[in-house]
Amino acid sequence: MAGTVARGAARPRLVIATHSEHKRRELADLLHLEQAELLTLDDLGVADEAVEDGQTFEANARIKARLAARVTGLPSLADDSGIEVDALDGGPGVRTRRYAGPDATDAGNNAKLLAALDGLPPERRGARYVCVLALALPGDAGPRGGLPMVLRRGTCRGRIATSPRGTGGFGYDPIFEPLGEPPGGRTLGLYSAVEKHAISHRARAARAMLPVLRELGF
Repeated sequence: MAGTVARGAARPRLVIATHSEHKRRELADLLHLEQAELLTLDDLGVADEAVEDGQTFEANARIKARLAARVTGLPSLADDSGIEVDALDGGPGVRTRRYAGPDATDAGNNAKLLAALDGLPPERRGARYVCVLALALPGDAGPRGGLPMVLRRGTCRGRIATSPRGTGGFGYDPIFEPLGEPPGGRTLGLYSAVEKHAISHRARAARAMLPVLRELGF
């Protein structure tokens, strides 16, 4: 497979297609690639920003991974994630981060979602967190000019709470009750990092991607 890292090579490098050190650390914790060097775009002096204009998480993850691989010449791993709510026909979906507007805060997004579901009973508040990881491998482009790509998906089912609880995590965590919690039970905002990593959408996507990365020598 194009982009394979030779076994025995010193510290194979994998680009995490982000400018966020927080996201790099989180994926490093989930993947446990002790022999690899995980780098952000900032680490490599890349200022380019991907235009995330895809209509699905898969499309946006591909866009980010492809850009990073092309500008760095290294295998690149990107994630796109968000929340899908059953009563909103899968929304906010790819608009998760900007649900309440282009400069939305987590609190603003949470407030808008709670207002949209106001009065709905627990059985109609179903939702899921989704994460798609895309691994782009530099090398010969495919027949349509695209880089070789591997996708893995993880989900975490649950429901939207009726009010925020907890200060842990980020995004919609304070209003997301994972499957297994009763209505009014703990939200992800009340979970420890260890508990969250055991069930989160990103952790599940990372576990699915790990064998691919190991096969490539990371």
